[in-house]
Amino acid sequence: MSIWWSLHLRREAASVPLARRLLIGTMETAGVDPDISYDLSVALTEACANAVEHGGDAAPGGSQAYRVTAYLDGEKCRIEVADSGPGLPRAQDFRPARADAEHGRGLCLIQELTDHVHIGAKPGLGGTVVSFDKILKWTKDPSLLTA
Repeated sequence: MSIWWSLHLRREAASVPLARRLLIGTMETAGVDPDISYDLSVALTEACANAVEHGGDAAPGGSQAYRVTAYLDGEKCRIEVADSGPGLPRAQDFRPARADAEHGRGLCLIQELTDHVHIGAKPGLGGTVVSFDKILKWTKDPSLLTA
């Protein structure tokens, strides 16, 4: 089975739960194990929150949107969150937040919850693309197959 969807969302806090609910609903309908769905939905929430907070130019006319794309293909789910912000610092300048910090732990959390993470710039456009994937486990009775 192969399912994919893409959303173009405004950089507003209200867009984050929308993306999360769509992902959870898609995975539930496809029969993905709830623990895997939960891990991916938390990782998506963190990536979207970063795009909302850091993902655009505050100048007039700057981008006020970001894009979320999810692919459930075979035994893997891949999610990409792309924004048009200033991008991340160079890898050698990026330091994870301290364990007791209130902000800055999202990328580390994404790395812990998924199997593979890639963080980079959009080629030629600036901005950041956070992509991650996870091997899927399935329930015995997916809604999509019984409907």
